Amino acid sequence: MDTFKTVKETSKGLFTEKKSKFISFVIPVQTVEDVKIEVEKYRKEYYDARHVCWAYMLGSGRDEFRSNDDGEPSGTAGKPILGQINSNELTNILIVVIRYFGGVKLGTSGLIVAYKEAAIEAIANAEIIEKTVDLEISFQFEYPFMNDVMKIVKDLEPAILNQQYDTGCFMTLKIRKGLYDQLISRLEKVESLHFPQTD
Repeated sequence: MDTFKTVKETSKGLFTEKKSKFISFVIPVQTVEDVKIEVEKYRKEYYDARHVCWAYMLGSGRDEFRSNDDGEPSGTAGKPILGQINSNELTNILIVVIRYFGGVKLGTSGLIVAYKEAAIEAIANAEIIEKTVDLEISFQFEYPFMNDVMKIVKDLEPAILNQQYDTGCFMTLKIRKGLYDQLISRLEKVESLHFPQTD
């Protein structure tokens, strides 16, 4: 697979249960560092809330994830939030759910439902987009073979990230993973073209 689903921008949801208020946010993130910054931001903004629970998933393979109950009974907040990220097959997102306690205890099953519903609300209000997993390739070639290279670029439509033309030419392309091998095999046939050795 060389595509993945994520959200375009931050969106908000709200779920109320027995006077407890659950405010939820879906936030696009790229790294664990982004997650830390965002969680801290919501903690400061909702400093008077009882709990700020969250879960995230990162990477096109959806293999880096974590959840946090922030003082709620174990498994009642972070896991249901993460469950909704999973069931919607999303990645590179963080969901934060802020709880204001309404004075009535919800019990374990009530909490699980509430955090799940809050996550569902935020996702429902988000614009889900599909992105491609892209790979980059850099190479050099001699100027007379420019037309050969440009024909390949025209056929496969990679993004040109960098190009320098002199007696020797240098180019960096970005292409979706599914077309990467095809791009390499076609470039290898161009006379004078070589890929610089990387450490």
